[in-house]
Amino acid sequence: MKDIKELWTSRVLDALENLAEDAEIDSDGFSSRLSVGKPPKSNMGDLSFPLFPFAKDFKQAPPVLAGKVAARLGGEKAGVTIAGPYLNIRIDRVPAISDLLARVESSGDEWGFGTELTGRKVMVEFSSPNTNKPLHLGHLRNDILGESCARIMAARGADVQKVNLVNDRGVHICKSMLAYRKFGENQTPESMGVKSDRFVGDLYVRFSQWAKEDKGAEEEARKMLQDWESGDEEIHELWKTMNGWALSGIESTYKRTGVSFDRIYRESETYLLGKEQVLKGLEAGVFYKDEDGSIRLDMSDIDLDTKVLLRSDGTSVYITQDLGTAINRHDEWPFDQLIYVVGSEQEYHFRVLFYALKKLGYPWADKLRHLSYGMVNLPEGKMKSREGTVVDADDLIDTLSELALAEIREKGREDEVGDASSTAEKIALAALHYFLLQVTPTKDMIFNPEESLSFTGNTGPYLQYMVARVSSLIARASGSVRDAEAKPELLDRDDEWELIRRIAEYPELVSRAADKLDPSILATGLYEIARDFSRYYHEVPIARADDSVLAASRMALARAVLITLRSGFRLLNIPYIEAM
Repeated sequence: MKDIKELWTSRVLDALENLAEDAEIDSDGFSSRLSVGKPPKSNMGDLSFPLFPFAKDFKQAPPVLAGKVAARLGGEKAGVTIAGPYLNIRIDRVPAISDLLARVESSGDEWGFGTELTGRKVMVEFSSPNTNKPLHLGHLRNDILGESCARIMAARGADVQKVNLVNDRGVHICKSMLAYRKFGENQTPESMGVKSDRFVGDLYVRFSQWAKEDKGAEEEARKMLQDWESGDEEIHELWKTMNGWALSGIESTYKRTGVSFDRIYRESETYLLGKEQVLKGLEAGVFYKDEDGSIRLDMSDIDLDTKVLLRSDGTSVYITQDLGTAINRHDEWPFDQLIYVVGSEQEYHFRVLFYALKKLGYPWADKLRHLSYGMVNLPEGKMKSREGTVVDADDLIDTLSELALAEIREKGREDEVGDASSTAEKIALAALHYFLLQVTPTKDMIFNPEESLSFTGNTGPYLQYMVARVSSLIARASGSVRDAEAKPELLDRDDEWELIRRIAEYPELVSRAADKLDPSILATGLYEIARDFSRYYHEVPIARADDSVLAASRMALARAVLITLRSGFRLLNIPYIEAM
């Protein structure tokens, strides 16, 4: 359908340009103003071109211009009609359906893939956990957004490298270490029967409780950081042990949620990289030394204040590290684009980072992008790590799995789904990932566990249910239906045509999602396909149609729906379930 849309767009543009040539009108820029949509009612056609953007050029009323363009294109005999200023096109359905079903079937798992990003190297940084606590709900939004965007861009041809910068050093890490020294009593995650990253996170909360009682706690943590930076062997051994606990637990959560990385950086390995760059910038006059001895960046050009890049004592700040890390990454893997998936509260940080790199003379600084996303909270309010009110990622998935398992048992579906616990886990991940992705990234959101698990409406479990239903429908088809040859001309219902249209638009949705870095575009499209097929399934006999050829034709449509939904599942990191 995209090919047909492009063909008609070209035809309409040619007609407009020919009319302009006859009237000695400059047609430069016509292509940028010509848009295509859908008529408000299906009986008006399949494509609609508004012509009022060209009325001033021709000094004619839009309906008059539409009539002239329609005549140039062959009028009603060619499927071209007008409705006021709109030029409506009716597509010849039979060849369009035949072509679409053949393309979907031949594409298989690569349906929706494209080539517009071929040759582009894109690095995506996401997750960036701290090794003083387990992953939480906020990380889950970050992780699924980064993972999904990476998969979507790869589907459109990009060479994608997923990277993770683990924050494994700093005073916050020392706080957990200090709490272990004072309250850990040589216990281990194994001895306590606690997941290793959770064990470390509990110590961070314990430090915050202790700091409220002891004014010297914060100073002790800062002293420990100084000793760590000085290379104190005993502190480094404890640091290695506790980082090992935290990272082991975090990695198991990644594996559980289907998130992976091509390269993992650690802040302890990168935090010194930027110092040399800042000193070079000072020498070149890009940065300046303030009266207090600190090295700063003047950002008056972009209406921002100054920014400290190196403190007066020579120690680095967070952006110093990011400067060096970005340069080092480009040296190692010369990317065409680097995307930072980081919450909206860091927008200022990335404006400064990109500006500083540009001032240092790196032309690829224009290829850096901050994919800013909104906060995610629970209905009861904002989460706080120090107070222990953060929703642990594994606890949340466990809760969702338990609720899904209870639903399976309540409906007596254990035998149908096979391994009920495994199925419940997959439902939980679908609920979580889809709920987090269906909202435009820039928007704040509230995650409602019960709402996310609903098997009706715009949810992950609903999509899984529809995929399982289509899979079952295809698996149960009789031999006579499977052997019959589908005939596209038999798919003459309006609801069948609407499904064909939505399936045909799927590759375009993937392309738009890649361009906008917005998986919600794809999520919405998948839901619309599933919803429309559900209505069709209830209203029309498919595999059991009276005629085996008609049944085979409808089954071909059902298979195209299944291939499309499964493709979308892979891109959104939603587990596929054959039976629910």
